[in-house]
Amino acid sequence: MIPYLAELPPEIYSSILAQVPRDDQQQTVLSLTRAIPRSPVPLYHLFEYIRLKGAESVVQLYRRLRASTEDTRWVKEFSLETWTVDADVVVNLLALLPRPCSIMLFVGPNIAPEHMEEILEKPREDLRHLSLRFRPYVQKATYYQFLKGAYFDTALQALSRWPSYNLPALSIVQDPLDPEIARGQHFAQPLVFFRLDPIATLACSPYLRSLTSFRLRIPSRQVALFIFSSPLSLPALNFLDLSTCNIRLGDVEALIARFRHLKHLLLDGCSITRGESLESEWAAVGKTCALGTVKAAKEREKKLKTWLEANAARSHLDGEAMPEQVVAAPAARRIRPGRRGLATAAISLRDSPPRETTPVVRANGVIPKVRIVPSFPTIRSLSTTSNTFHKDKHDAIRAEFSKGWDEGFAQLTAVRNRLYQSWKNGVRMVRIAGDQGAEEGFEGLEDVDGESAFYGPASIDMRTAPVLCLAGSDPEVKHMDGCGHAAASCVWQDGI
Repeated sequence: MIPYLAELPPEIYSSILAQVPRDDQQQTVLSLTRAIPRSPVPLYHLFEYIRLKGAESVVQLYRRLRASTEDTRWVKEFSLETWTVDADVVVNLLALLPRPCSIMLFVGPNIAPEHMEEILEKPREDLRHLSLRFRPYVQKATYYQFLKGAYFDTALQALSRWPSYNLPALSIVQDPLDPEIARGQHFAQPLVFFRLDPIATLACSPYLRSLTSFRLRIPSRQVALFIFSSPLSLPALNFLDLSTCNIRLGDVEALIARFRHLKHLLLDGCSITRGESLESEWAAVGKTCALGTVKAAKEREKKLKTWLEANAARSHLDGEAMPEQVVAAPAARRIRPGRRGLATAAISLRDSPPRETTPVVRANGVIPKVRIVPSFPTIRSLSTTSNTFHKDKHDAIRAEFSKGWDEGFAQLTAVRNRLYQSWKNGVRMVRIAGDQGAEEGFEGLEDVDGESAFYGPASIDMRTAPVLCLAGSDPEVKHMDGCGHAAASCVWQDGI
């Protein structure tokens, strides 16, 4: 006997609703309750994935949850997708939600910085995805908010004060000004953030220590410096989207040099090259991507040498009466398991002589020689767009990019070969560890204690040039397999 739909147990309905796309789940539950009013459809599914697209919906949901507070615990994802709304109602509604794992907010002209401060005042331990999309102008552009100093710098500062929770994905986007408004009213791109220093504070905050995916879009602003300037910035980052920002090739090099786990760099709308010279500019881009870690090693080595010189000078002054002074060096860091890189050795591998890393003897202020071994680059895709070249040139651009990468990778391999020979001759070698700290002395460095640090297991992936995708956000253009746009769609499903 075939049972009626109204006789199905609640568990069956929950299993059915689990197959429905999140955006359609609310409407599906409502349709079921109206079509089969006596069916035991679990009503908590109404609140799991909330997506509000109108100001009136915000008010209705607030009234419902305020009258039935037990339903607030079911809310997993909350999305506000309207630019005009009563900001006070939004603040009160979010205050009712105890443990959402995802929050996406459209911040339009009705929401002031004070509202955002109140929304972000209380840390949310369960939050795994936070997206703030700013558009403080709708149909008619106005400078009113900005003339009265209504900037959202304090929102970034509020996030910086949150404890060290697990937040994998953060998106902060300012929508570019509509070109029609800009041309028709001679209206420049308004400022959502007056100063960019809070970005550096946020990037170094305990709250973002676990952040792996970061999307920061502030049109035409030079934000890269505030992300890569500190060694404490975003230690777990592997995906970075700086589309629409003012990014140059030097910024690309610095970003790759700073972030040791960075795999995808998305730069749609950023002109990292100046023109159409395929032979020079795009080859230079590829070479820069390959040599970013060499730049990082050289810069860190300079800081270490300066610290050693200052330390040796102090030791000499403090112990002039002594023929020599023995100073203990930091203990070697624990070598972590996993892939360490590869290179093609130009020499044979023999047993290494016994090495002593501690103590370091400084006789009469002599500076010990320490070198830093550059790691292999982790970048696997670079995605960008530009108006300076046409689609029919994409293949030629990618060929030049790969040629530059191969040249840079060969130089990196040569550097590591030379350092290997020095290590065999007794020169102390260290490498940059995952937690770089403040880059004071040997902080953030670990000793090299084996040949595997120079020549790891073979992996063709590390020699192959990263994927270069020039399709941008255009859905009509074919994207490259494994590009940053595909990675972004897995993290953010908002279509921007």
